[in-house]
Amino acid sequence: MEKVPMTPEGLRSLEDELKTLKSNDRPAVIRAISEAREHGDLSENAEYHAARERQSFIEGRIKELEDIISRADVIDISKLSGDTVRFGATVGLADEDTNDEVSYKIVGVHEADLENGRISIGSPIARALIGKSVGDSVEVKAPGGSKYYEITGISFV
Repeated sequence: MEKVPMTPEGLRSLEDELKTLKSNDRPAVIRAISEAREHGDLSENAEYHAARERQSFIEGRIKELEDIISRADVIDISKLSGDTVRFGATVGLADEDTNDEVSYKIVGVHEADLENGRISIGSPIARALIGKSVGDSVEVKAPGGSKYYEITGISFV
């Protein structure tokens, strides 16, 4: 089984989602199915079919989360340091064309959230950054074409 790197916060988030699915969503959909059954003919009961579909989604997500959590390789970023980019690093970048500055934290696949500056270790930009140092220029090959960035800072917070 392949281990899944993630931060402690990422693991907590997945565990919280799993707990919610098991303690709230699963019982609610079971009640909805029970109520829909009471309405009679199941073959033409849209509420029943919608509840069954929702139940299928919930059960699938529970299995998926249990699998991910069982394979989690939690990396405590607070114990990391150094001057090269690796998992858990927060990296400051300057676009070499526009001088726009951005900052990304490299996290596990299941906790990536671009809107909050968290990119997956498997993303093209993270793969280009791994092993680099402050001052290095990196080329990021993305579907929209290559972009060039300079690393302006690396921290582990």
